[in-house]
Amino acid sequence: MRNDNKKSVIVGIFVLIGIAILVTGIMTMGGQQKKFVKSISLNAVFDDVAGLQVGNNVWFSGVKIGTVRRVNFYGDSQVEIIMNVEEKVREFIRKDSKATIGSDGLIGNKIIVIYGGTTQAPSVEDGDRLQAEMPLDTDKMMETLQENNMNLVTITDNLKVLTSKIAEGQGIVGTVMTDSLVAENFKNILNNLERASVNSNRMISEMNKFASNLNKEGNLFNDLATDRELYKSLQSSIEELKSTAANANQLTGDLTEVTAKLNDKDNTLGMMLNDPEFADRLKQTLIYADSSAINLNRGLEALEYTWPFRRGFKRMNRANDND
Repeated sequence: MRNDNKKSVIVGIFVLIGIAILVTGIMTMGGQQKKFVKSISLNAVFDDVAGLQVGNNVWFSGVKIGTVRRVNFYGDSQVEIIMNVEEKVREFIRKDSKATIGSDGLIGNKIIVIYGGTTQAPSVEDGDRLQAEMPLDTDKMMETLQENNMNLVTITDNLKVLTSKIAEGQGIVGTVMTDSLVAENFKNILNNLERASVNSNRMISEMNKFASNLNKEGNLFNDLATDRELYKSLQSSIEELKSTAANANQLTGDLTEVTAKLNDKDNTLGMMLNDPEFADRLKQTLIYADSSAINLNRGLEALEYTWPFRRGFKRMNRANDND
C-alpha cells in the first residue's frame, strides 16, 4: 500500500508539473499572439500577400502591436487581411496610415507593417480599412539584377575590346597613347593653348585698365557719363544737327524738284536747256543782235562826220582835251 501511495504521489507531482508547463506555454503563446489583451480589428486589401499567413505579426514604428487573424480572398483576385491590433496603440494609428507587407529579417516570416499617417487625420476605429501599399517583388528584383548582371558582362566585354585596341594603338586614343609624334604634337597644341590663355588674360587685364582710365575724372568719357550740363549741351547740339539734317533734306527735295523742272520743256529754263530748236533760234537771235550792235556802232562813228553833228563833236573833243 505504501508503495502504491508513493507512486500515486509521484504521478500526481508530474501531472501537476505538466499542467503548469502547459499553462505557462499557453500563457506565453497567448502573450505573443496578443490573445489576452484588448484589441481592435483593422483590415487591408492586397493584390498579393507574398506568403503571409494567419498568426504573423503586425508592426508599427518597430513595435509589435498585433497579429494577422484571418486571410480571405476579396473580389476577383485580391486578398483581404484582417488584423488584431492592441487597443492601447489605436490613438497613434491614423486613418490615413498605410499598411504594407515586409519580412522579419532578410529571409524571415512575412509581417504587416503599418506606417505613415498625419496628425490632421483622426485615430483609427474598430473595423477601419487601411490603404495597402504593395511591397517590392523580390522575383522582379532578381530579374532586374539578372538583367543588370548581363548588361555588366556586356560592358566588361566592350571595355576589354576597347582597352585591347588602345593597347595596340588603334583609334585616336590608341594613336595618341602609343605614337610619340602624335603625343608631341598634342603637347605642342596644349602649349599653344596655354600661351593663348595667357595672352587672353593679359588682354583682359589691359581692357580692365583701359576701362578704369575711362572712369577717371577729367576724361571725356567720364564727363559724358557724369556731367549733366555737358550732356544737356550735347543733347542740344544733337537736336540742332537733327534740325540741320531736316533742312538739308528739304533743300535736297527742293533741288530735286527744280532739277526735275529743268529737265522738263514746259518752262523757259527747261526749254533753253532741253529744246535744240529753241537753242538754235536763241543763237540766231544773239547773232543778229551782235550784228545789229556792230552796225549801230558803225553808224554812230559815221554820225560824227556828218554835217549836222560835226560841230557838236568838235566842241566835245575840245572840252575833253581841256580836262
